[in-house]
Amino acid sequence: MVRVENVSRNSEVISNGRMANNSWTRLRGLIGVRDLPEGEGIVIEPCHGVHCMFMSIPIDVIYVNKQHQVVAIDKAMQPWAIGKIYRNSHYVVEVPVGTIERTHTEVGDQLKLVVS
Repeated sequence: MVRVENVSRNSEVISNGRMANNSWTRLRGLIGVRDLPEGEGIVIEPCHGVHCMFMSIPIDVIYVNKQHQVVAIDKAMQPWAIGKIYRNSHYVVEVPVGTIERTHTEVGDQLKLVVS
C-alpha cells in the first residue's frame, strides 16, 4: 500500500494506492481497471513514460524525478494514448482524472511517498 502526498500544496494525491515496481506489476499497471475512485491510484517505478493501451478509463499522470519533484503532468490521458518520454522521470503516479486539478499539483511540486 502507498500514500502520495503533495508537500508543496499540502494535499493528498493518493490515500489508498499500490506500488508497481516489478516487471509484471509495471506491465499490468491499470489495465483491466474499470473504475478508479478518488484517492486511489498506482505508483510505477521505475518509469520514464506511460501508455494507456488496453485501458478502459482515462487517467491523470504525474511524472516525478528521483528527488520526488514533479517534472511533468498529463491531464486526462485517454485510453489507447501514448505519452511522452521524460528521461528525468524516475516514477509516475497514475490517478483518477481530476486529481491533478483537485490537488493543485504543478510541475516543480515536491511529493512524498509513504509505503506501508
